[in-house]
Parts: sequence; structure tokens; C-alpha cells
Amino acid sequence: MNIAKKDKVKIFILDTNVLLFDHGAIYHFEDNDVVIPMVVLEEVDKFKRGNDHINFEARQFIRELDSLAIQSKKFFREGVELGEDKGRLFVYFHDKSKEIDDILTQKKPDNQILAMAIHLKREYPGRKIVLVSKDINLRMKALSFNVEAEDYKTGKVLNINSLYFGRHTIEECDPEIIDRLYSDEKVEISEINLPAEPIANQYFILRNGSRSALAWYNAREESLERLEKNRAYGIEPRNAEQIFALDALCKTDISLVALTGKAGTGKTLLALA
Repeated sequence: MNIAKKDKVKIFILDTNVLLFDHGAIYHFEDNDVVIPMVVLEEVDKFKRGNDHINFEARQFIRELDSLAIQSKKFFREGVELGEDKGRLFVYFHDKSKEIDDILTQKKPDNQILAMAIHLKREYPGRKIVLVSKDINLRMKALSFNVEAEDYKTGKVLNINSLYFGRHTIEECDPEIIDRLYSDEKVEISEINLPAEPIANQYFILRNGSRSALAWYNAREESLERLEKNRAYGIEPRNAEQIFALDALCKTDISLVALTGKAGTGKTLLALA
């Protein structure tokens, strides 16, 4: 394999668990080179059958790799370009040196991946070699051999508060708006001071002192409509969140509903209703 000696371009070596987490991981390292050890391909192949998420990721990665290999006949010798402003992808195989073999067991995939990282670090001393793995133990082992290692962070939620919760609470709401909602009157969204544009079917809790109202956002009419407490097959919601969930589940124009919450909050029961 011929990796050009560009000192400023890093070489990222990907562990199997990274590809089973995100089959498109090879495209997420900017203009740096990406190396897939041959043992990783063998490991990914073991997961291609099945209906779990990792099986889907394995199959998608194999298809993507096949597509890239078709584009370049020199794929295994010179790598393949990953696109504009991207680096190159290499599938790499090598025999460990006797020195490494004395320390690491050849049979274990993790050790083969680590051995490759050590080999590349010695072969390209001017370039930054980084082993990317979601396995903490492998990362710790790499650090003990003075090989830089990091977790694959793409796709992680860094701030849980940035997630969309499907609901928004408005404190100190104009009491007139609450009264209008209870009179079955629609309230234009422009009449309410919101920090951001609401999303279709987003739910709201409007409060003013001891008074409150539940509402949902009708995107077609750009208005808030009052939400009542309804039952379904004898199941009655017990709080605002359950009222919102049951309403979303019962609306025929909503084809997919994702419910999140702690265990015991009624997600499964409401979905069955």
C-alpha cells in the first residue's frame, strides 16, 4: 500500500465497532486519510446477516466499499478518493514485526488493529496516526503503546438540552390567550412570543399563575389549538406529557411517533392503546 507522505494529513485507523455504529464513518474525517485494516473487514463480514441495527450498518458499509472499489482498479494499492475536500481510503494488510509479535497476540483482532497502528506510526513518523475506536480498553491499550486513540464522536448528542422534546412550556402567558383557547378559539402563533419557529404538531403548556392550558401547533393554519384530555380504549392519560403522547398516537395524519421517557412513564401502554 502506498500512502503519500503528506505530513499535515492525519491517518485515521478505524476499529470494527466504528463501522458497525456508522457505516458512513469513512466520510467524517475531513481531508485526512482513512485506513481500514483487513481484519476489520473480516469482522464486519461476520455481522452482515441479521435484522439488528449493526447488521444493517455492516451490509451498508460492505455495499459502500464495493462501490468505491469499482471506481478505482488500484483501490488496494493506492487507495481511493473519498470525494471533494476529503482524503483517501485504504484497506491495509501487513504482517507484524517480530518485536510487536512478542508483545501482542496475533489471534486477537484488537491486537492486530493496534499492531497496524504501531506499524504505521513507525513507517510514517512525520504524520499523526490516530486509532479510532468505541472500545475504551483498546484505546487505553493504544495509549500504553504511545499510539494516539480517540472515540468516534460523530452522531453523539453533546448537549441533551439541544434535543427536540416535542413540547414547550410558556410561563407568564397572557391570560387572555388562555381564555380564548378554553373558548375553543384558535390563537395565531404570531400572537405568542416564542424563542423559535414551532414545529408541526409541537405541543405547548401555557401557564399564568394557577391557570394553564394545553395546546398543539396546527402548522397548516399557523395557530395554536386547545388540547383536551381524551381516553383511548379505557386508558386515560394522567399528566400533560401522556396527554400529548396519546394525542400524537391517535392522529391519523401522523405516520410516525417517537416517545422517550424514563421506565414506567406509560410509553408502551399508550402505544398499545
